[in-house]
Amino acid sequence: MITIKKVETKADYKTFVKFPFQIYKDSKYWVPPIISQELATFDKEKNPIFNDAEATLFLAYKANKVVGRIAAIINWLEVKDQDLKKMRFGWFDFIDDLEVSKALLNEVYTIGKKHNLVYSEGPVGFSNLDKVGVMTEGYNNLSNMVTWYNHSYYVKHYEAHGFTVEKKYIESRFPFENVKPEFFYKAQELIKRRYKLRALDLKKTSEVMPYADKMFDLFNETYASLSSFVAITDIQKEYFKKKFISFINPEYIKFVVDSDDKLIAFAVVMPGFAEALQQINGKLFPFGFLKLLKAKKESKDVMFYLIGVHPDYQNKGVHAVIFNEYYNTFTERGIKMCYRTPELEDNEAIKKIWKHFSPEIYMRRCTFKKQL
Repeated sequence: MITIKKVETKADYKTFVKFPFQIYKDSKYWVPPIISQELATFDKEKNPIFNDAEATLFLAYKANKVVGRIAAIINWLEVKDQDLKKMRFGWFDFIDDLEVSKALLNEVYTIGKKHNLVYSEGPVGFSNLDKVGVMTEGYNNLSNMVTWYNHSYYVKHYEAHGFTVEKKYIESRFPFENVKPEFFYKAQELIKRRYKLRALDLKKTSEVMPYADKMFDLFNETYASLSSFVAITDIQKEYFKKKFISFINPEYIKFVVDSDDKLIAFAVVMPGFAEALQQINGKLFPFGFLKLLKAKKESKDVMFYLIGVHPDYQNKGVHAVIFNEYYNTFTERGIKMCYRTPELEDNEAIKKIWKHFSPEIYMRRCTFKKQL
């Protein structure tokens, strides 16, 4: 018999966050989250997303043992401002038992119907800066800190419960040796002269921070046309600055400005933390943070997390300026492999940006949708 329990106590939240450590304990490819960060994500006092969203968390039990979890999410900015009657769900993990996954999804349906929502979609987080999608290919590849990993049986559960594929995503990688400066060096010099642009050379986090709010504003403007985009609010900007920027080498954040010092393009690259996160197994203390600092300084892998160009400058080759900056930085740092976070499979514009680097698709994922 399956029993569903609503997460309410501190102990419940810890159980919810730690459940994946149980079902992926023998996986060589799963990358554990930082437990304290995961707990903060669901803390209404710490995460400002709860000003505009709500989440109800559930645990599934069988024979007094935790066998599954799910977060039922409503982003009210999406529902009210965009008139998308969507019930989100994420952090959806379960043993290979259809009754378990069904019981958890039923809780999502109940909440959605209560609020007169029309369909459910997942796995997704609260916003576009959260993790997205269930893996459908690439299970024998190391995951990373900004995506969910899952067992291959997850897909059959979605299909068995009447879900259909909603959005498809790809993840790509290429060795840094594939990057040939002749593809962008002359172009970026011409573009900088033509549009009076310059790239900022920032070496300290304190130098990055004055541009961080502008970056999030440009992020909102750049990604507004994408499906399911929910803009980042001012209070969320402060939260994301604290959550992400401390993990990123300042020289891995690139800004391009015009003659009036207006930000017109940005890119954020993260060091490869996957192996360090596996070693610390979710715990920052007593020594976990030291391993992360070491990876931040020494990792030869990088992950392109975000890239955005102002709509007025799109299709004008501005990304060549960004690539030139990264080429110089990565050469100095001895970078070996470049990874890209999930991108919509039908985003042809982004594919064109990377084509000269001969990227290899090594992972695929998707979200699933079902009418309520």
